[in-house]
Amino acid sequence: MTRMLITIEYDGTGLVGWQTQSTGPSVQAYLEAAAKKLTGTDTLIYGAGRTDAGVHATGQTAHLDVADKLEARSVMRGLNAWLKTDQIRVLSAQAVDDDFHARFDATERRYLYRIISAPVAPALDRHRVWYQKKPLDVEAMKAAAPYLIGKHDFTSFRATACQADSPLRTLDRLEVATVGQEIHITAAARSFLHHQIRNITGSLVQVGLGKWPADKMQTVLAARDRQAAGPTAPAHGLYFTGVDYARLQTL
Repeated sequence: MTRMLITIEYDGTGLVGWQTQSTGPSVQAYLEAAAKKLTGTDTLIYGAGRTDAGVHATGQTAHLDVADKLEARSVMRGLNAWLKTDQIRVLSAQAVDDDFHARFDATERRYLYRIISAPVAPALDRHRVWYQKKPLDVEAMKAAAPYLIGKHDFTSFRATACQADSPLRTLDRLEVATVGQEIHITAAARSFLHHQIRNITGSLVQVGLGKWPADKMQTVLAARDRQAAGPTAPAHGLYFTGVDYARLQTL
């Protein structure tokens, strides 16, 4: 058997998220159904991270095991051919070591959150951005972001149902930028807590609306209380954009 690392993009609209669930269609379930057609047997697919219902991806990664006769290009084409939805596409595939793991070998995960601030709500992007009718102070949001960079107890920014053993995480990058009418929040870390980015985004928007000063992020972080932070931003503005693997440099 050959282990393949695949990179996937998907539109999360109407999906229950990455993980297979009984409540509706998932990215993992669609991919495993396609993989069964390709390989002729039940084939598990292990993702680099889970995404919630409605969250999108431009660079999610996962691994699966296939017969040695299948080359990377054939795996990519085969999975796409057998996928029963146009919402998911496999962008690439590559052979990796037999003990490689898409989740546990990841050294960095990257996300993007898209906000649009305009007089009229978007039609085409209504399921892909968070619309804000009131103007946001992007400079204030930029000033607030650095307070969260580094290793912290992110209890204030984790979902109340988060199952992580520890609230300690190291946020390597958190940046706010204007791109046309949109505001982009980008974040990078080895791992994230459940809803961490969406809760951070909701808090940054509080700053952008002028409801909080930028330095309140320090107070919110120190509170270690979910009630201290802002609202959870909607899932449909969030994108899983990429994963880094130090091991791939030596394969």
